[in-house]
Amino acid sequence: MKRTLVILIALLTLGASLHAQDTTRVAPVDSTLVGRDVFSVIGSGVQLQQSSAVRQTMQQHIRDNANKPIHGYRIRVFYDNGPSARSKSAGIEESLRRQYPGIMVYRSFESPNYKVSIGDFRSKDEAQRIFQALKGSYPTAFIIKESINYPR
Repeated sequence: MKRTLVILIALLTLGASLHAQDTTRVAPVDSTLVGRDVFSVIGSGVQLQQSSAVRQTMQQHIRDNANKPIHGYRIRVFYDNGPSARSKSAGIEESLRRQYPGIMVYRSFESPNYKVSIGDFRSKDEAQRIFQALKGSYPTAFIIKESINYPR
């Protein structure tokens, strides 16, 4: 009887410790807020007081992580290997830079293809918003999962 009680207590203790470890979860980051001013989200009439150390720490965090790859999404607007692919890709790149000045445009060459992609989207929903606007002008565009640059 004593032995059974000791085993039961040990199992209950082990189960409780495993359950406590399982409940620790990290909340996902809403990347749609990246680059936006906090006051545009919470509205007017709110005063924020913070020390300069908080701002400096955040800026240091961004600098430290700027070169780390992040998995995200881009929209592939052009992909071709024809004789005029080089000039077409340059034209599309310039057009996208003018049309979307706040979004990065990437032009690359991986033999034998020229590629033009737009965006550093952290979620597929973000990419989908721009994709909807682009698909009228670029019907062959598609969303790709890729390593993206750290948001600034």
